[in-house]
Amino acid sequence: MERLLIQHIGLLATPEGDSARRGEEQGTVRFLKNAWVLCEDGKIAAVGQGEAPEAARVLDAQGKLVTPGLVDAHTHLIFGGWRQNELGLKLHGVTYLEILARGGGILSTVRATRAATEDELCDKARAALDEMLRLGVTTVEAKSGYGLDLETELRQLRAIRRLNEEHPVDLAATFLGAHAVPEEYKQDREGYIQFLCDKVIPEVAAEGLAEFCDVFCETGVFSAEESRRILEAGKKHGLVPKIHADEIDPIGGSQLTETVGAISAEHLIVCPPEGIAAMARAGTVACCLPATSFYLGSTFAPVREMISASVPVALASDFNPGSCPSLNLQFVMNLGCLKYRMTPEEVLTAVTLNAAAAINRAGRIGSIEEGKQADLVIWDAPDLDYVCYRLGSNLVSRVVKAGKLCF
Repeated sequence: MERLLIQHIGLLATPEGDSARRGEEQGTVRFLKNAWVLCEDGKIAAVGQGEAPEAARVLDAQGKLVTPGLVDAHTHLIFGGWRQNELGLKLHGVTYLEILARGGGILSTVRATRAATEDELCDKARAALDEMLRLGVTTVEAKSGYGLDLETELRQLRAIRRLNEEHPVDLAATFLGAHAVPEEYKQDREGYIQFLCDKVIPEVAAEGLAEFCDVFCETGVFSAEESRRILEAGKKHGLVPKIHADEIDPIGGSQLTETVGAISAEHLIVCPPEGIAAMARAGTVACCLPATSFYLGSTFAPVREMISASVPVALASDFNPGSCPSLNLQFVMNLGCLKYRMTPEEVLTAVTLNAAAAINRAGRIGSIEEGKQADLVIWDAPDLDYVCYRLGSNLVSRVVKAGKLCF
């Protein structure tokens, strides 16, 4: 039996439960002073205060803060190239959708990703995962969506599977073939939708390459009805629905969550009241991405209204080469307080238990409780407020992943 004891924890902070917390419960966090955590065979065997049990391997937390490992529930991890050339366009007022219409944006990354080998995609993403781990992230959702053809979409998803097997960080795979209409289908949108539903989704499912199916429901991309068709096709093949909704225009994406039973809705920058109500009824996790709003200079999602309406809120990075070239989930936590007016307790739940729920893992990760995977972060911080208060510094001291010390 492999045992690791983490002792001399000044303050342990964790949400509790095996499902998403909503409403007032989102801000309910258990605090334990002078705590310890015993890990056995990769799982949490016991949590306590005061005198700790004996163990051959001991990690001294030195009176610091300990939380669950962070969960980044929305990333576009696998891509070729970068898009630094678009920065000047944005500074001159060219919008995201205008860049896309010119063949840039997502379509630029599609060309670079199609040209990359699986090894090249893995090498690039592995470096990003290394950085994420140093920032306290122990589980990551990763989307395809920069192939927009059968071969490259499968290559992206195979890269995710390979990294999940090789890297300490756990990955959850999402198929996002409906990220844009590729240039070769520019005059045949219906043909591309049929291609996704009839050819690509069945191939993805047959290889077991993804758990989730996502779609970019937005003006100039996919309508609510087109999104529904694609997500229903995914459901027929066992892929759980997710949806990019209300990022730029509210065209019905958030309302669609109730129709298709989406596990999460992403972005939600301009989510209307009827969309919030639909998510509350469906139990959909609102996965909000404040670093994207920050980078694009756009408004911020109505998170306080969501929490008041009992919608469970998660926060994620949206790491991608265009609208958010940052993978720093600690910065996202800062923005959650500063721009969404969330409390530190609500933020912690949003990047741990609720983020885990957004990728159907709340029963396994997201809190420090007996029986869950032993994913923990020791912070160079005395308390949770300090983590949310400090801006621009990596405050992670040590990371334990599945009961093993990563650094």
